[in-house]
Amino acid sequence: MSRVKRGLLSVSVKTGIVEFARSLVELGVEIISTGGTARMLLENGIQVVPVENITEFPEMMDGRVKTLHPKIHGGLLGLRDNPEHVAQAKSLGIGWIDLVVVNLYPFEQTVAKADVKLGDAIENIDIGGPTMLRSAAKNYPFVTVVTDPLDYGRILEEIRENGEISLAFKKELAAKAFRRTADYDSAIDCYLSEQFLNEKTIRLKYNEGKTLRYGENSHQSASLFVDKTCQGASVVRAEVLHGKEMSYNNYVDGEAALEAVKDLRGQIGVAVIKHTNPCGYATGETVSEALVRAWAGDPISAFGSVIACNAPVDLSFAEFLKGKNVKHIGYIVKEGKYIPQELPSKFIEVIIAPEFSSEALELLAKTKGLRLLRVQSLNGEDIEKVTYRKITGGMLKMDKDLLLWDKFETVTERVFGERMKALAEFTYKACKHTKSNAIVLGREYKTGYFQVLGMGAGQPNRVDSLRKLAVTKADENIQIEFDALKPGVPFETYRQKVYEQLVLASDAFFPFDDTVRAAAEYGIRYIVQPGGSMRDEDSIKACNELGVAMAFTGTRHFRH
Repeated sequence: MSRVKRGLLSVSVKTGIVEFARSLVELGVEIISTGGTARMLLENGIQVVPVENITEFPEMMDGRVKTLHPKIHGGLLGLRDNPEHVAQAKSLGIGWIDLVVVNLYPFEQTVAKADVKLGDAIENIDIGGPTMLRSAAKNYPFVTVVTDPLDYGRILEEIRENGEISLAFKKELAAKAFRRTADYDSAIDCYLSEQFLNEKTIRLKYNEGKTLRYGENSHQSASLFVDKTCQGASVVRAEVLHGKEMSYNNYVDGEAALEAVKDLRGQIGVAVIKHTNPCGYATGETVSEALVRAWAGDPISAFGSVIACNAPVDLSFAEFLKGKNVKHIGYIVKEGKYIPQELPSKFIEVIIAPEFSSEALELLAKTKGLRLLRVQSLNGEDIEKVTYRKITGGMLKMDKDLLLWDKFETVTERVFGERMKALAEFTYKACKHTKSNAIVLGREYKTGYFQVLGMGAGQPNRVDSLRKLAVTKADENIQIEFDALKPGVPFETYRQKVYEQLVLASDAFFPFDDTVRAAAEYGIRYIVQPGGSMRDEDSIKACNELGVAMAFTGTRHFRH
């Protein structure tokens, strides 16, 4: 460690600089300064040594040249424990500089303006500032480099307590300085590449990398990195209240679950995610009601799932999953039928919520392996507007899918009432978060509250998504409900009544009328899809022939 006797202050962002400089002077530090920073300090009664007094050269060329001089960079780069460096500095009249406080011309803010001119952008490329930062950071054992006003207080605290700044803190600040110059150069590269080369460039930065236990499979290694510019609700920034370390798959499924419930803002909603698909998705008067209905969307797949909700988890929610006085039922398939089996509790990997009541947290925390994540409020606007996907040899960049639909246009003789339109909106949201080709069957289980009853995901064609998956799952769920309610009517009658009030949502248009005709065979009377096929008229004609209402949204939701 070495004492701070002399510091150079040259800042563009002047927040806190007067107070910081005054405190340094009180601690016996001599201040060298430049241009506007020097004027501000002098106007506030702080004695400074102008940089031209050190270099014996005036600031020149409109301030483009002021610190690019051996008496500055020799004072920064010289090794104090190297006798030759010390002798050379003494013979050339170079004094050591122990502290550099620099933040850079506002290039990023300048080029972010819609009407920025190239000349303005060029003039906001800092040269001397990054050079001093790099010199000081390279010589971190002897020089403290500061780029962030938030570090001023800690600098002063260490000097007051120890008379010097610890090597550990100097290392931290040096890394921060090189990170700042890297970001700065990246911004210049991206702007000038587009201006001069007509070439778009992206440079992404993620920090705080940590190694995960393994990747998607046990033979793959994996790490998680943090985007510090994203301040919105995310599983990456979530607070882990309980449970073992999150896995790679937990993060992927947790992201899918959280994004799905974000779309249910305005109602209490729950998403039950398995392999990124919402096998359960529902709204409710209470968070526990939404959970029960979401779970019923696929009670087999829900085991081992990741659950997200957009409302605080209460005791009733926790008891449904882990309560001792709750009858926990799982299902196995035997001879083509669901066979219920009683279990000690329901197995869940992760629960994500904006809050957990103390009673719920106490109960859920009894399961050691269950991860409980608290995220920020989900009521705010989505912060991230773009998304990236790595492919071999390249990177894909895309606007994030934040739009539900452009319109809701009924194109058939049969129309949607307001209640059916509300159900269509919910079902289309579920479809938006389901892997393509996606067909989702949504239901209003009581006035104003909805659940997914059947879902077909990831199929090469949407007729199979409907016939082989969505309808099959809906039939299984209706059978479970029928057996529990014992409504006193034949199963087919009960089933038909349910199907007539479902909405079928498709993530993309129908290239032929076969999906409409298949849906009508099952008694489905309401369809919502993007439209836009060359054969839309065939599907519309089939709907009118079969008494089906169909609406076009104008917005496709492929999810690969």
